[in-house]
Amino acid sequence: MPQDMPPTGGYAQVQYKRNLPTRGFQPWVYMAGMHLIMIWGTYKYFQGTREQRELAREKMWARMYLTPLLQAEEDRDQVRRHFANSAREKELLGSEQKIYHSDRFVPPTITYTPPATPSGKAWYQFW
Repeated sequence: MPQDMPPTGGYAQVQYKRNLPTRGFQPWVYMAGMHLIMIWGTYKYFQGTREQRELAREKMWARMYLTPLLQAEEDRDQVRRHFANSAREKELLGSEQKIYHSDRFVPPTITYTPPATPSGKAWYQFW
């Protein structure tokens, strides 16, 4: 039995490649666009950071300039409360009782007092 041989001139070429046109831009264009977007974003980020820093500085200076005004307002409120309390005491007790050695107004201070222990003694009374 004779062996089959290729035809004279060979077989026709098999087309295994796809002939598709390139779509879109070249890769370097996408890379350059991505880098430009990143540079723009970084610029805007640092611009916003600088603006926030400036606003914080402005807020700090505004508070520093407003502190005396707020302190004066607080002092006026404390004096008003002090005189109202003195008038209330005079109304209830019939006479104003001196507790302090001076007539000068001293703003009340709030101090921390350590709590008593379960035995009723304060922590510093054990020594």
